[in-house]
Amino acid sequence: MKRKKIMIVFTDLDRTLLRDDNTLSKGNFEALKKLKNKKIIIAVATGRNIFSAQRVLPDNLPIDFLIFSSGVGIINWKTKNIINENHLIKEEVKKTLKIFLKHKVDFMLHEPVPENHRFQYKRINKNNTDFKRRIKLYKLFANPIKHINQQASQFIAILKPGSDRKFEEIKNEINFLKVIRATSPLDHKSIWLEVFPNGVSKGHSAEWLCKRLGIEQIQTLSIGNDFNDIDLLEWTVKSYVVENSPQELKVKFEVVKSNEEDGFAEVVEKEFNFDS
Repeated sequence: MKRKKIMIVFTDLDRTLLRDDNTLSKGNFEALKKLKNKKIIIAVATGRNIFSAQRVLPDNLPIDFLIFSSGVGIINWKTKNIINENHLIKEEVKKTLKIFLKHKVDFMLHEPVPENHRFQYKRINKNNTDFKRRIKLYKLFANPIKHINQQASQFIAILKPGSDRKFEEIKNEINFLKVIRATSPLDHKSIWLEVFPNGVSKGHSAEWLCKRLGIEQIQTLSIGNDFNDIDLLEWTVKSYVVENSPQELKVKFEVVKSNEEDGFAEVVEKEFNFDS
């Protein structure tokens, strides 16, 4: 039976669509334009919040939607209206905070959407360089934790490279919320343990968006590069990872060239073959 035409493309941002220096190559930009000209919906799905994404994405980027903070919310890129958002409630925040304190990890608690680039933090380990790097990056929006609001968007705990066992221990204890693993976009080594409301992930947001647009799952495609893309890659009918992805992902999904070699454009050419 002939496969249905792909109607929507989901792509991760950092180290997938963008090069390592956070720029968009000419090849990938042209691939986006080709999709747009053929009326294929394009959704960027990133772990970045709105503020951070807008620092690296031009306003006229030819995309339709931005799934931000790994699925906490979705923005219509043309109008910049938030069309979906999720929050942690105060009791969930308190319970999670106790677990982090027990395990003595450094963490950040982000404000609700749309101000979720602002956060409070608790630092316990003085030699956590990746944690300090993120505090410095967001110094205008970061303060030591003093109080808990009625709502929050997410937690980010930053663990040292190789802390796989600690990640799993904490994840198992926070079984009442969605826990996602991501590789640090800053040092590309540290483990970020991100805690979201239940039902939040790039995959869940993709499903929500497709239902809103009347697009069937069989008409979906995605490309990613990291652990926080797994839900998305497993949900779409066609899924790719770039060469610079962890080996665990490369054995599960079809591999294309790296983000430095226009892997996104390769997927577009392979799937749509616009020039033929």
